[in-house]
Amino acid sequence: MSHVGVPRGTVRKRRSLALLTAGVLTIPALAGCSSDSEETSRGVPQDIAPAARDRVADGSTVNWAVDAMPTTLNAFQADADSATTRITGALLPTLFPMDATGQPKLNPDYLESAKIIEREPKQVVLYKLNQQAVWSDGREIGAPDFVAQWRALSGKDSAFWTARNSGYERIQKIERGADDLQVRVTFAKPYADWRSLFSPLYPKEVTGSPDTFNDGARTTLKNTAGPFQLKSVSKAKGTVTLTRNPRWWGDKAKLDTLVFRAVAPKDRTKALADGTVHVTDVDSTTANRIALALRDGNNGGQPLTHGPGADLTPAAALRSWALANGSDEEQAEIARAAREKTRKAVAAYGAEQKALRGYAVRKSLEPAYTQLALNGESGPLADDRVRRAVARALDRQELAETVLKPLGLPAKPLGSHLALAGQPGYKDGSGALGDQNTEEAQALLADAGWTRGGAAEKPKDTKAGSEAEKKDGKEDGEKKGTDKAEDKDEKKTDKTEADSDADKKAEDKEEKAGSEDKEGADKDEKKSDQAATGSDDSAASRAEGLYIVGQDNKPGARPVQGLDASSSVLSPSHTAAVQSLALLRQASAVSGDTSAADTAAKVTAQDKQSGGAPGAYAPMGTAAPAPASVNGPLGKDGKTLTLRFVLPSGPGSQSLRGVGERIATMLEKIGIGTEITKVPDESYFKDHIASGDYDLALYSWPATAYPATDGRPIYAKPEPATDGSLLVEQNYTRVGTDHIDQLFDQAVAELDEKAARELMKQADARIWAAAGSIPLFQRPQLVAVDKKLANVGAFGFAAPRYQDIGFTDRQAAGSPADRKK
Repeated sequence: MSHVGVPRGTVRKRRSLALLTAGVLTIPALAGCSSDSEETSRGVPQDIAPAARDRVADGSTVNWAVDAMPTTLNAFQADADSATTRITGALLPTLFPMDATGQPKLNPDYLESAKIIEREPKQVVLYKLNQQAVWSDGREIGAPDFVAQWRALSGKDSAFWTARNSGYERIQKIERGADDLQVRVTFAKPYADWRSLFSPLYPKEVTGSPDTFNDGARTTLKNTAGPFQLKSVSKAKGTVTLTRNPRWWGDKAKLDTLVFRAVAPKDRTKALADGTVHVTDVDSTTANRIALALRDGNNGGQPLTHGPGADLTPAAALRSWALANGSDEEQAEIARAAREKTRKAVAAYGAEQKALRGYAVRKSLEPAYTQLALNGESGPLADDRVRRAVARALDRQELAETVLKPLGLPAKPLGSHLALAGQPGYKDGSGALGDQNTEEAQALLADAGWTRGGAAEKPKDTKAGSEAEKKDGKEDGEKKGTDKAEDKDEKKTDKTEADSDADKKAEDKEEKAGSEDKEGADKDEKKSDQAATGSDDSAASRAEGLYIVGQDNKPGARPVQGLDASSSVLSPSHTAAVQSLALLRQASAVSGDTSAADTAAKVTAQDKQSGGAPGAYAPMGTAAPAPASVNGPLGKDGKTLTLRFVLPSGPGSQSLRGVGERIATMLEKIGIGTEITKVPDESYFKDHIASGDYDLALYSWPATAYPATDGRPIYAKPEPATDGSLLVEQNYTRVGTDHIDQLFDQAVAELDEKAARELMKQADARIWAAAGSIPLFQRPQLVAVDKKLANVGAFGFAAPRYQDIGFTDRQAAGSPADRKK
């Protein structure tokens, strides 16, 4: 199944910083929280048709589809992708690959042992290398390779174009141990995720100089140390060909040749039918075709009930025949051409279906999850109450079932940002935010000032981070502060302006009556509210690829394309500040973190003042507003509450778009409109997600065995750059807190694995409460594989053992391609 997401391996690449949304958090009662004990939820097992090596034939070639030719073979460069990861996994040492449970496991092909031998005064790790481990040129793998890689990735030498250095910057020195097979690594600062280092391990010939690191390893690897070695890279053919490594000391590779072939997702059904690939990830459409092919293989040669012409009724068939044989020569010619076209299409489809009978679809859950991202940089979602309202409106169980249930996979919403079900340390932390609850969501929106009466005027052009929004917000704020003085000296002649001023005076009067003793806080809240805006109705919105859910009779505005990351941070309202104390206590109870409770206990007398808007926290018995969808979208200050939802438009993203449309329907029920914009897959991430050009978006993150290292850049507290712009690590939601950062920092330096996992659970509860990222479900993994191939398919968490892959029947080697030829 095709999903837009961040390729595995990129989590530790780019480092920058993101914006903190100044908002305070409230969460529901503890009844919705999970237990403090670690979850025992099991992951879905891998599906690879396992077979003992003695049942796998020696020889033959396997063609494995990848999305595109790798732009580099250096996994530590910014443009490394999933193809880079796949190929280098067969060529280079991985010291601690992930096992089937998502844990790092020592690889005995390269290591006899690796462990912490000293903790004080410095952490020291001693690696004992497999004495048979050598590079393909015959040189032993040893300390010089570790030293060269450390120096290249430490970040101290800017001549090395490296995109990630996590962990390497903590190393103080690397030296030879008691002999050449021992490598002693001393850390300047404790590093819990030390097992993540030196994987893949490159030879010193690659990492020893900037030239070879930057350019030499992009298109070739002359020295390798895996079960295969690199034979050739052909851009013209779109192939990377590997052959057995004659110096490999481990289990001999069963295959003679392993070819990675670039095949676009849309072309994979044809590639399977033509026999040009034996292994490929597929989407649900191709998986269904293979299932139908296997079913139809036993139908006794009966005509297919699916495919081209299958929906032709007897009446339509008779009419087509009559036209083709009628007296009107012109109509007859058209009809005969159409019938011939259909006949050819039916024949081609039938031939493809027959060829697809040679494949099986092996399925599991991919080690990655899909999330709903809420851009908290500016606009309505800068208010944490609006973000939490969006989250509380979602039925995550329904969304998981939409994607996973039709595939026969367990449909359960994901409960963590930092671990997947089946991994050690997984715990459902969603209770820190709360389950789906329409009434609570509406109450949060009401407290944030979004009401049905607030949309009296048409919304103005805006989107998250847009210049129009900032300008409008600034001008509105300035006008609010000067209206009273101007009213005394000037006589308004325009009726609209007079009405607007009267409304503002009435609002001021109500606010004074409600809470005279917190006048200063209310002024701050008014300024904050000005930044929450909707989007304008304009003729330009009629362009293809854009429509607004909840405003079917009102074309939505084409969003402003400019992006300014220097938007201001919204101040939390006084009421929300008081409510944040409830959140701190709640997240503390969920995560077991007592520091939050201590913070909550420091409430001042001023914080305890009354005057909050009813329904913000929505305790038991609080009356919720009437369903907003009955009376139209919500609004504030003459602007409708409309969020720009950006989705990919490619043919492989149908499932993702279906999830997005369901989310839009759920939000409409609480009065939030969604302006859905579909953009090309190739520009979706770079031009929209990474740049912040969205309000809502769906994309994925890969799983990791090292959440303290890999999770921090994704959820790091945003900070402004010196030039006023926003620097973002990989926190594309622009939502974070100091406390989350502190928990990550503590966990990455905690050498006790159990204590580190507890810190990650606390961090996850905080991330849930901030409501910038809402995990939805673990992605499905569908892999079409030649039925005679063993030890390959849907690997789940585990890394492939390339040396074990092969055909169980020697005569079937190369099937079905050889049968076609």
